[in-house]
Amino acid sequence: MKYMLIMRATDEGLAKMADADFDEMLEIVGRYNEEMIRAGVLVAAEGLDDAAEGVVVDYSSEPPVVTDGPYGETKELFGGFYILNVASKEEAVEWAKRSPMTGPGFKTEIRRVATIDEFPQDNEWIRKERAWREANGQL
Repeated sequence: MKYMLIMRATDEGLAKMADADFDEMLEIVGRYNEEMIRAGVLVAAEGLDDAAEGVVVDYSSEPPVVTDGPYGETKELFGGFYILNVASKEEAVEWAKRSPMTGPGFKTEIRRVATIDEFPQDNEWIRKERAWREANGQL
């Protein structure tokens, strides 16, 4: 099963990161990533750019309204993610507990990633997506 670990930080957490030595942070996160690679559970991991550089597309009107970031409420911003292939939610939780981004101002949300196999396989669009995934080595 695949799980996404969604890394969140409050303003307090972001301030801590801004004050941290960048090379030291890379080493700490690199060791964590290496541990997951050696365990064979890491599928993907990415960080996100500053929310101030992003935009929001709001579909509550026609046409949709695009606004610059940061977003409305910035109590906790989604700053990056890991995708793990593990046996259970409990195993995903154990990996999240080992994250180097811990302490006040940091949280990790864990969500299962639905697979293409869970959708109706006789659907034309699911068949097309499956073919695309197979052609790109994603199945």
